[in-house]
Amino acid sequence: MIHCIAIDDEPLALQLISEYCGKISFLQLDKVFTNTDEATIWLQQNKVDLLFLDIQMPDINGLQFYKSLTEKPPVIFTTAYKDFAVEGFNVDAVDYLLKPFEYDRFLKAAYKGKEYIDFLSSQELQLNSIFVKVNYEIMKVNLKDIELIEALDDYIKL
Repeated sequence: MIHCIAIDDEPLALQLISEYCGKISFLQLDKVFTNTDEATIWLQQNKVDLLFLDIQMPDINGLQFYKSLTEKPPVIFTTAYKDFAVEGFNVDAVDYLLKPFEYDRFLKAAYKGKEYIDFLSSQELQLNSIFVKVNYEIMKVNLKDIELIEALDDYIKL
């Protein structure tokens, strides 16, 4: 299950996102916010897998808000302004939904988010060992076996 939140200053947009999320079995919309201050407080205490975020909001631009987060979950921007699309993808957005969007387009964005999150999860699982060169040979070292790493000029000591 992918836990997500939505931040938008328009209640109707949040209602539509809530409705669409309710139709998608792998999405769990945990909370919706109409302002970024409340969302910031909630995000400091809760983990989220995916963020639906409007860009043009009264207090702070959604892009600025996203850049200010210390933990940056994957984001899908939901906005009526196509002018921010390039900047949205410059912060590695999963997708960019231009309002008004239909359910089919939202579903496509949700699947992109799921694929991205699944990819990140599989990468984390694979990072349990590294390969190092030892006396002209390549050797596999399990990360859990490393107790110390020390730099020695052009070499390292494990």
